[in-house]
Amino acid sequence: MKLGSRPVRLAVAAGGLIPLAWGLFDLATDGLGAEPVEEITHRTGSWALRMLVLSLSITPLRKALRAPGLAPHRRTFGLLAFLYASLHFTTYLALDLDFRLGGLAEDIRERPFITVGFTAWVLLIPLALTSTRASIRRLGKRWQGLHRAVYPAAILVAIHFVWSAKADWLEPGIYAGVLAVLLGVRGVERFGQKRSNYATIRRARSPDETDAQGAGGKDQEAGPQAVPTANPDPKGKTP
Repeated sequence: MKLGSRPVRLAVAAGGLIPLAWGLFDLATDGLGAEPVEEITHRTGSWALRMLVLSLSITPLRKALRAPGLAPHRRTFGLLAFLYASLHFTTYLALDLDFRLGGLAEDIRERPFITVGFTAWVLLIPLALTSTRASIRRLGKRWQGLHRAVYPAAILVAIHFVWSAKADWLEPGIYAGVLAVLLGVRGVERFGQKRSNYATIRRARSPDETDAQGAGGKDQEAGPQAVPTANPDPKGKTP
């Protein structure tokens, strides 16, 4: 069975929903401890970050393992990340603020970790809404540019997680480190692509430049009465 087949994608999605099912079970059986709201908030936020890390891991894993079948799972994990992030935000808005929008605005203004967390969630909204194949076809090249917003969103999620940690810094530190590595790999890859593209453009221009230089040499040999048929660089901008 191929990694990108529909049964495998459904199995991955079902596996990603297990933490949600487990949380609902704990909620129904009073298994969330003495601070259930805090526990729900922590669980949903942690799983949002985990799913986001998994989503960002797919591309480097796909290239390292030469497994193109992994590609569809990036979208699956991305949507799961948005699901848990939305549950995280809804828990905070409903159970902490009682849906008071004024309280939300005040927290966004005065509590930095709320500011970065809310901004990250807002950045993820258009990515989730445009994750369909129809959106890819409709947006064309703009789709890829839009979905690069996942990188600043991931950074903000990590900052939110670290700033909201009260005492235990180990888990936030681990995820922040993994995320830094993934973003670093992506940055190096992008830099390499740009250098490769620049080199390709330079090679494509080389024959034209050589022809232009050859023509210039012939004009000089012909003397002052020779008139070139064309000027390949009338403004003198050729490097």
